[in-house]
Parts: sequence; structure tokens; C-alpha cells
Amino acid sequence: MRRVYSSEFKGKVALEAVKGERTMAELASVYEVHPNMITKWKRELLEALPAVFADKRRKHSREKKQESNQDELHRLLGQMKVENEFLRKKYRKIFGREPDL
Repeated sequence: MRRVYSSEFKGKVALEAVKGERTMAELASVYEVHPNMITKWKRELLEALPAVFADKRRKHSREKKQESNQDELHRLLGQMKVENEFLRKKYRKIFGREPDL
């Protein structure tokens, strides 16, 4: 059965691997994890580090744009609901029954 490791555990082991105070074999023995897994976690940690220090303004700008898009979608949804109800009323007035959907 495969073992599932928490992200905290992976981070702790990967950070120790980055420090380089112990060999991979030592870390593998201490944490009872295959050295290849530690190498993989170390690589993932190093690849993710630049994102930690990424420009917060870009992130904020992207979030604002997403909010704006979401607001526009909500506005369009509301408009479509109003138009749909208008058409239902007109259909009822003309045909004297609810439309078949």
C-alpha cells in the first residue's frame, strides 16, 4: 500500500535536503522515505520558491481582473433572467399557457 505524506512533512524533509547538512541516505533513513522521493520533493520546493517572492502587485491586479470578470458575468446573468421572464410573460399572454421547455 502506498503511503501518503502530508505537505508539512514533505516540506520539512525537502527543506532539510536543501540545507545539505545530511546526505540523502541519512535523510531517507531518518524519515523512512526513499531517497528518490526526497530528491523529488527538494526539486519541487526549489521550483516553487520564486512564486513565494513574486510581485504581489501582479497577483493583486490579476485578482481584480477576475473579480471584474465575475461581476460582468453576474450582470449578464441578471439581464438574461429579466429577459427570460419578460419572454415568458409575453408567451403566456399570446398563447395562454406556459412555454414548453
